[in-house]
Amino acid sequence: MSTAATLETFPNPRPEREFEIAIDCPEFTSMCPKTGLPDFGTIRIRYVPDRLCLELKALKYYLIEYRMKGIFYEAATNQILDDLVAACQPRRMTVVGDFTARGGITTKVTTEYVKGSA
Repeated sequence: MSTAATLETFPNPRPEREFEIAIDCPEFTSMCPKTGLPDFGTIRIRYVPDRLCLELKALKYYLIEYRMKGIFYEAATNQILDDLVAACQPRRMTVVGDFTARGGITTKVTTEYVKGSA
């Protein structure tokens, strides 16, 4: 279930220049689909915009929608990348889901998009 409809963008103020935007969301929460227990982590977004930039307040509300969603770390990180790419169509983007320890194991999922790559 994608919640990309809540994402908003604004025009890149310098589309002729390549620059990177770094966004860290240290309070990401979702639910384990097996146990129903909360999962916590940091979502790190790095992207080079093309014509559009992500609006941060809308991004915050988009990520909050995951709080009650039963989803594995890998699926959440990939869904976030897919939704953000669909919303702003960047030149390139990396999303990292860095999840806190559960049962003594930490997980970090890195997903990447490059415009024009398959």
